[in-house]
Amino acid sequence: MASATFIWAKILTYIEQHHTEALVSTWFDDVDVVELRDNTLVLFTPNPFRKPILETQCIPYITEAMLAVGQQQIQVEILGEAELKEYQNRSKQGGELDAIQKEFTFENFVVGPSNRFAHAAAKAVADRPAESYNPLLIYGESGLGKTHLLYAIANVIQQQHPEFHIVYVKGDQFTNELITAIGQGKNVEFRSKYRSADLFLMDDIQFIAGKDSTQEEFFHTFNTLYENKKQIVLTSDRAPDSMSKLEDRLKTRFQWGLLADIQPPDYETRVAIVEKKAASIGLQLPQDVVAYVAENVTSNVRQLEGTVNKIRAYRDINGLEINLINVSRAIKDMFRGKEKILPTPQLIIAEVSSYYNISESVIRGTARDKNTAEARQISMYLIRKLTNLSYEDIAGEYGKDHTTVIHSVDKIERNLGSNSHLQVVVKEITANVNGKM
Repeated sequence: MASATFIWAKILTYIEQHHTEALVSTWFDDVDVVELRDNTLVLFTPNPFRKPILETQCIPYITEAMLAVGQQQIQVEILGEAELKEYQNRSKQGGELDAIQKEFTFENFVVGPSNRFAHAAAKAVADRPAESYNPLLIYGESGLGKTHLLYAIANVIQQQHPEFHIVYVKGDQFTNELITAIGQGKNVEFRSKYRSADLFLMDDIQFIAGKDSTQEEFFHTFNTLYENKKQIVLTSDRAPDSMSKLEDRLKTRFQWGLLADIQPPDYETRVAIVEKKAASIGLQLPQDVVAYVAENVTSNVRQLEGTVNKIRAYRDINGLEINLINVSRAIKDMFRGKEKILPTPQLIIAEVSSYYNISESVIRGTARDKNTAEARQISMYLIRKLTNLSYEDIAGEYGKDHTTVIHSVDKIERNLGSNSHLQVVVKEITANVNGKM
């Protein structure tokens, strides 16, 4: 802040010397410098009448002065009262991070063969941000610890670099915020929020694939951060090459850094996860119970931890001893043989809508252009395959006859074997649906 204040003082002196003292006293006497971050000098005025004049008429004087005093040509952002509060809230490190960083650390991340590489890469980034691997993209199926590593990085950097501005966002949230910013004419504020980050974290980046405006905005955000040597960490449920609708220029940029995958944990790692989770909540589990859980709950880390929580709840509510017989009764519905929770038709249609960039009402409607027809048929096919709904029930979602659904499902099934494009589309939308479960 001292350097920004010093630069601002030099700017005011230059304006006064090369223009008039009245110019400074009339328009700049109540302007305070907030900070100089990256390529933006952020200023504040409490006077709502002066702000538009400063923005439209006075910024050229500031730009001229900055060049004269040896500063590169940078942007100037002028904030009013409400904007200053919003800016300060954005700049606070933490928010969601503060609430969960004690839980998600490197110390309580169980390392095994399936995640050792990703863990080591994340630690290297945390110790040397923007020096080791930039960007770092961690990918793998849901529930394997990607977000844990994301927050572990943030935790370390927040401790070692308290001055860093840390920004975390999910892929779909980035899209929604961009839509809101465009609608409200707040593109500048949106860009400032993300391009001013020292550490930029994005979870589930696969959700920006296929969204042209979002990918365009992310591309420029990525470039700004990368060129300014700011650390970028991303997660995804699949490798970039498996995202058919992700722009090639983004895939290329992700390969500038490091791609690290996480696989489902092996038996020994599952045992360690169960033991560590039990210890963290003060629960003592007999070894035969630990082995039983590790052998039967195999899908992901999140389910393992949820199983341990359920065992404790079962003990507390029923007052029963923790032994193999009682535990087997308590968690029988969480075993690998249990039928998974099914997605709703609404979720499937929403993901097809997002993938094809077609509104849900159009997919449910009567439009028959090629793109809409394909989206509608795929949505019907996926509802049939991913849920237990009958053809009649599915038809009710669209207000159509069940024969239309039968025709659509049969058509997709016939074409899947020979149409590689269709295979990719079905695979990606299915992955997106599963990622929202």
